Amino acid sequence: MNGLKWIGGLVAGILFARAAEAQVLPPVPQPPPAIIAPAEAPAAARSPAATQPAAPPAGTAPGTNDRYIAVAVRKQLEKEHYLKQPINDEIARRWFTSFLESLDPWKLYFLQSDVDAFAQRRESLDDLVKRGDVQFAYEVLDRFLQRVDQRLPLIERLVKEPHDFTAPETIVTDRDETKWAKTEAEAEDLWRRRIKYDLLVQKMEKTPSEEAQEKLLRRYRSLAKRWHQMTADELLETYLTTLTSSFDPHTSYMSPGTQENFEIQMKLQLDGIGAQLKSEDGYTTIVELTPGGAADRDGRLKAKDRVVGVGQGQGQDGEIVDVVDMNLNEVVKMIRGKRGTVVRLKVIPVGETAPKVYDITRAKIELKDAEARGEVIEHGTKPDGKPYRIGVINLPSFYLDMAGAQQGQAEFKSSTRDCRRLLDDFRGQGVDCVVLDLRSNGGGSLPEAIKLTGLFIDRGPVVQIKDAGHQVRPYDDPETGVAWDGPLVVLTSKYSASASEILAGAIQDYRRGLIVGDKSTHGKGTVQTLLDVGQTLFNYGNSPKLGAIKVTIQQFYRPSGGSTQLEGVKSDVELPSITTHLPIGEGDLDHAITFDKVPAAEFTSTGRVTDGLVSRLREESARRVADQKDFVKVAEDIARYERRKGEKTISLVESEFATQWNEGKAAEDEEEKRLEEMEGQKKEVVRRDFYFDEAMNVTIDYLRALAGATGLADTAKVIGASPAATPRTPAAVEQAP
Repeated sequence: MNGLKWIGGLVAGILFARAAEAQVLPPVPQPPPAIIAPAEAPAAARSPAATQPAAPPAGTAPGTNDRYIAVAVRKQLEKEHYLKQPINDEIARRWFTSFLESLDPWKLYFLQSDVDAFAQRRESLDDLVKRGDVQFAYEVLDRFLQRVDQRLPLIERLVKEPHDFTAPETIVTDRDETKWAKTEAEAEDLWRRRIKYDLLVQKMEKTPSEEAQEKLLRRYRSLAKRWHQMTADELLETYLTTLTSSFDPHTSYMSPGTQENFEIQMKLQLDGIGAQLKSEDGYTTIVELTPGGAADRDGRLKAKDRVVGVGQGQGQDGEIVDVVDMNLNEVVKMIRGKRGTVVRLKVIPVGETAPKVYDITRAKIELKDAEARGEVIEHGTKPDGKPYRIGVINLPSFYLDMAGAQQGQAEFKSSTRDCRRLLDDFRGQGVDCVVLDLRSNGGGSLPEAIKLTGLFIDRGPVVQIKDAGHQVRPYDDPETGVAWDGPLVVLTSKYSASASEILAGAIQDYRRGLIVGDKSTHGKGTVQTLLDVGQTLFNYGNSPKLGAIKVTIQQFYRPSGGSTQLEGVKSDVELPSITTHLPIGEGDLDHAITFDKVPAAEFTSTGRVTDGLVSRLREESARRVADQKDFVKVAEDIARYERRKGEKTISLVESEFATQWNEGKAAEDEEEKRLEEMEGQKKEVVRRDFYFDEAMNVTIDYLRALAGATGLADTAKVIGASPAATPRTPAAVEQAP
């Protein structure tokens, strides 16, 4: 695993949380990072053997390996990070603030006196970590849990008390503007407003009063229990990641469980039952089932069912462990396990009250909906009266099964290989154009980004890489020939990041295809490598699993020399979207690396997309959008959002709250839709909404322009060697800059 180049890392949950911060409060104070992971699939929890008991809480002192891990992370940070920044007092101050806010982001639990006491050691954190001392994390957590226990009776009282929803008062909704309470009286007032806000949210959702109270009581009681269940691995990961992210937002420490999930994410398979889970007010709830997975084939488990117990093995004798209020990571760990073994789930089916027990045999789960998928659609009309046929590829990430590639497996999972097969199929079906949809693609493997771009360009540099020594090196398409030489459109959004920006930037620089979507992509222009901590410490094959550090080591640049860092890739034709205006770009992250440029590499433009053509396409699209009622509504939503986004508070007067709530629904709904698209397992290849239809209208305009000039719309062809005749070796896949 050492040396793997990774340019992904946008976690949907984090992005959506950041997008919401400026406008509304989250439904509950943020739980430990690993707890919010939603799934048994890639982003979910942990860990090796499903028969292993749940990990104990963190306790009061560091574990045996914590010192070694902390020293290794510190050394790798200072040695490998792109900025060559020492861990000094400035980093210590960032780290201190970030760690406290990771536990108490809305400043509801700690008192200012707690923070002042912690601050006496703030400037010494850099010195402590150099010798592997992480005791500070345990001391802070211990005080935090004391405050959680003190606040719970207050919360229970406030939930049950009557509230005046006509009183003229507000609550702060900008985290940067919040302050820790100086006294217990101030803390009570903060919580009174918080609970009042929660009750107003329930009113907006039409929840009956008694049910709303019970829901909030269950939520906060469960949250308190889950904080007490925070494991040593989770605490160390939180503590060290708040250190690493003080360098830049994409450097992090992964605990062994998080590292396992990363590997699942890249190879798109795991052993388990194939169920996406979430923690909801203390219950582990089924979100959806992986199509074709063990649970889906069994047929009994359904979406919205609640799992209240988990046991191992068939029969009536095995103990079923109660998992109500259990850390979601630990529930996932119990459900996962070796294929062929049996897990027993005690389930309350949706709409019922009596639990049932399902025995399900674990199997290999392939995350098919997380791989590249294609569909041929028809849109518009050709001069001969026939519809245009467009091949759409939905690519969620630039995935690669690193282990399979290194072992020389014949069919290791690769986004490039999957896209090549789809392009072969499209060519066989005689499509007029290919549309590559990267709107929900947060990145992935750097070698995959280079090779996949090479499916569309014949030769030349795809990306330029600058290392910490300021040496710049271009990385070329490794193969001559292309898999698709016909018209190409790339769909992007502000969620398109990293590897997506490498491909979109190269396609735009080469004038090879048209970029359509949000004003610009996310703006991540850095490269990370994954270093196994166990191998770093012990340097032998069967080293202990101690997690990994994902560290930023390089910055990447387009063939034209510009960086995507902060600026992203700007669309040739922009379609109005509220996501363009949300604070979810690289520039909205703390400690983002700055933008710069390098000299342009030598490459030859195809000339297929000219400035004049782009100008005409923009004009035609703008004319349609101005008259399209859905886009008119989007424009109204954007205007409302722009008016409100600078607001630091929200009214707790019910009538005023309702107005602000309704005005903010457009941005919230867009975030939820994107979250569903990025996390859901039953994704549509093509969602034919008004936005996509306008993107296809732009595509048809482009095809007609090309056909009028060159005939390319009717003569898509392949240049160079047949893809089947030039297979890529695993060694080539793993060549990393």
